[in-house]
Amino acid sequence: MPVLPNAYALLDEARRRAGRVLDLSGLGPVETPSRIVATLPGARLRAYQPPGSHPARPVLLILPAPIKRAYLWDLLPPVSVVRRCLSGGLRVYLLEWLDPGAAEDGFGLADYAECLPLAALDVIADETGEDAAMLAGHSLGGTFAAIFAALQPERMRGIVLVDAPLAFGPERGGPLARAIAAAAPHARLLRHLAGSPVPGAFVARLATAAAPEAFVLERWADFGASLADPLAAAIHARVERWLLDELAMPGQLFEDVLERLYREDRLASGTLEIGGRRIGLGRLRSPVLAVVNPPGRVVPPESVLAGLAALPADLPRRVLRHERAERGVALRHLAPLVGREAHARLWPEILDWIHACWLGDREARVAAPAAQP
Repeated sequence: MPVLPNAYALLDEARRRAGRVLDLSGLGPVETPSRIVATLPGARLRAYQPPGSHPARPVLLILPAPIKRAYLWDLLPPVSVVRRCLSGGLRVYLLEWLDPGAAEDGFGLADYAECLPLAALDVIADETGEDAAMLAGHSLGGTFAAIFAALQPERMRGIVLVDAPLAFGPERGGPLARAIAAAAPHARLLRHLAGSPVPGAFVARLATAAAPEAFVLERWADFGASLADPLAAAIHARVERWLLDELAMPGQLFEDVLERLYREDRLASGTLEIGGRRIGLGRLRSPVLAVVNPPGRVVPPESVLAGLAALPADLPRRVLRHERAERGVALRHLAPLVGREAHARLWPEILDWIHACWLGDREARVAAPAAQP
């Protein structure tokens, strides 16, 4: 039996209740209207445009990180990636992870990085007629997107990886990987101690212990820096509210991420096994745009760049750097999603790349049958 089966789960609920109080104070997210187009085990698929609208526009599926709620991508209108992508001419879908129950506790990388995104893309294909899409993910959501692209290359037209770790291990994986390699017991023991599904508060404690400067000190410094800037203060308050919205992790996913990715670095080394298939980044076949975020400190640029070096030599790739330490983001790791400078400078470039990638892929698909004898 777990030693502390309820303590962190109770803390999760207490933090959610504090978040609901902030909602009543007007500090909740201001989300874009959406519709639920599919409910899946442990997830649901959101669409942000009417069915059948703008059939020529690129289709984007967003994969959030599995640790907290997905509305970080749609936090407040001036810094909403969802709104930015809609106004930039995309058809936007988001795979929203839900709190796992006992039935989902056995879900691992095979489910989060292949089965559920694949089911979402099947629904999107039925609605749009597009059998392949662009995929975007931040942090671990980007890692999942890269794994999916290696497993299902025919369903991809391009991948946007936003401050997403690709190479792990103590040398390249940053503070979380160093802490796991140096001191953390096996994830199975941690899962046993915390209870399973693994409460979000427990996962947050592990991250804070590994990088207190990123997860504690930055928040206080940003709070002070934002006080005289009304929009920065509004963004900061909503990020702090988002940080209270814990999601538990399925126990198997917790083990897979800590052991197979962070400790063993199997994705970059090409030894990750999913459903009986051995894959690595060398199996990607779609163009990749990666955003590195040096001030974020959670994902070192070398984690991203070393992963990109493992891609096929002829695969198109582009790297954008977000160098600004922005006010209002609370955690600098989140700046590419909720930073004002990121929305002014970074996302227009990302949207241009998506359109060019979509057009180039469409032309290649049209030309391919004509090239057949």
